[in-house]
Amino acid sequence: MAGLIIAPKARIFHGHDWVYGTEVKAVFGNPAPGDVVLLKDQRDRYLGSAMYNPNSQIIARRFSRRKQDLDRDFFVRRISQAVTLRERWMRDEQIMRIVWSESDGLPGLIIDRYNDVLVMQTLTMAMYLRIGLIRDILNDIMQPRCIIVRNDSPMLIAEGIPQETYVAVGGEPKPFEVTGRGIKFLVDLNNGQKTGLYLDQLKNYQDVAKYAKGRRVLDCFCNQGGFALACAKAGATSVTAVDISEDAIASVRRNAELNGVEIEGIAENAFDFLKRESDAVRAGAEPKWDLIILDPPSFTRNKKSLVGAMRGYKEIHLRAMQMLPLGGVLSTFCCSHHASSALFKQSIGEAAVDGHCTLRLMEYHGQSPDHPVLLNMPETEYLKGFTFEMVPGR
Repeated sequence: MAGLIIAPKARIFHGHDWVYGTEVKAVFGNPAPGDVVLLKDQRDRYLGSAMYNPNSQIIARRFSRRKQDLDRDFFVRRISQAVTLRERWMRDEQIMRIVWSESDGLPGLIIDRYNDVLVMQTLTMAMYLRIGLIRDILNDIMQPRCIIVRNDSPMLIAEGIPQETYVAVGGEPKPFEVTGRGIKFLVDLNNGQKTGLYLDQLKNYQDVAKYAKGRRVLDCFCNQGGFALACAKAGATSVTAVDISEDAIASVRRNAELNGVEIEGIAENAFDFLKRESDAVRAGAEPKWDLIILDPPSFTRNKKSLVGAMRGYKEIHLRAMQMLPLGGVLSTFCCSHHASSALFKQSIGEAAVDGHCTLRLMEYHGQSPDHPVLLNMPETEYLKGFTFEMVPGR
């Protein structure tokens, strides 16, 4: 069987499951992209089985510490384990991520459930080559009404996988209503962002909404309005949602109607909106909002752009602080694993210094439990957030 000899001091010797091209000492057996390979150290000791792709910066992704093929029995076992875990942690929830890549021992495979419809992404060549097998197993285990393949992520380019979206099982579903953590959404699984909704934020919608009662709320970078909807349902006196996408704002309005709440939707670049509104307050206008939520898309896809990304985070934090009264609340989120929790918090602190503000930390936020974190793989912990109070009486 083909395999790789791993160089000393590679991260795999410290528990990580990725092997970068620079960590490979030798390749034997002439493996092809998507093949299963053996991993060995320089003393010929076995390190596990991995998916191979020489076209990717991550040349191998370990999926087992023993000799294991990507066969039907393997997929049935791992997918069943992942589903059982969610049923234990998130009983009675009908929309959730039921398979999440490395966190479930299935590198590059993502499966989301929206009631009886499944949405699948294959982000590694090995998973892409086995779409048919995975599709059939999902059909047998879960009997979904429909399975949609959403291979439209820019991450696919590095793996050499063609970008495509299609219905693999059943008929193409029209937009339909789902309920997540008590909030109703109209989802279009063929055209929505990611696989439909930001499922990793569902718990945070509820957690932030605890601070909304009696407050005027601004939800920036709102997408389909999850935070705005939760706050409106929790008793906010008014809610404004801002996103650059006209389609997103149209979704917010539809979802508001579904939930029987009122939300003002504004289609505008959130950076421009924050600058204009913060400049107005600095010029003497009264603050319009008491709770501001910042949930932007990732500002960085790699470490090279991290410095610029942190400048962007600092700017939106400073603008938001300038718009809040004393006693106001700021909830902010970062979804890039390249920006650590400490670095993200540092950017908030630097903005507070520039804005002459004192912040009281009220709550930490992370990703929903259907996106489990592995201690040996820090990349699985990508979503971080904080809720702060603008300290009054200073």
